[in-house]
Amino acid sequence: MKKLILSCCLLLLSCIAVKAQDRQAIVKLMHDQQIAWSHGDLDGFMRGYWKSDSLMFIGKRGPTYGWQQTLDNYKKGYPDKAAMGKLTFRIDKVQLLSKTDAFVMGAWSLARENDAPGGYFTLWFRKINGEWKIVCDHTS
Repeated sequence: MKKLILSCCLLLLSCIAVKAQDRQAIVKLMHDQQIAWSHGDLDGFMRGYWKSDSLMFIGKRGPTYGWQQTLDNYKKGYPDKAAMGKLTFRIDKVQLLSKTDAFVMGAWSLARENDAPGGYFTLWFRKINGEWKIVCDHTS
């Protein structure tokens, strides 16, 4: 009986550790995105997204499908480092939905020379080939 209880406790601790590692990986990905954006590196920023035609980005103009189209839209909207500014995320919630899916909610803000736009986001992350990637981004 003691072995069974000990095994259950070890299994529970293992599950908790895996969830913590997944949360940390998601938060790190978003931190890396902040750094890339703030250095004017859109390609680096886009590493956090699923490189697929099925990527979905929903902004004020409606949905965009595909990694390349999303990158192209970012390049049009933020043509240089000054337009990009310094990005800051506030992560309010990281909810692991399964071993391969997570929901993230928070806020974003840009510090630029003449303004400071901001808004909110909800992100659907999926673990693909062992890496967390954004598969759907709704940013307002």
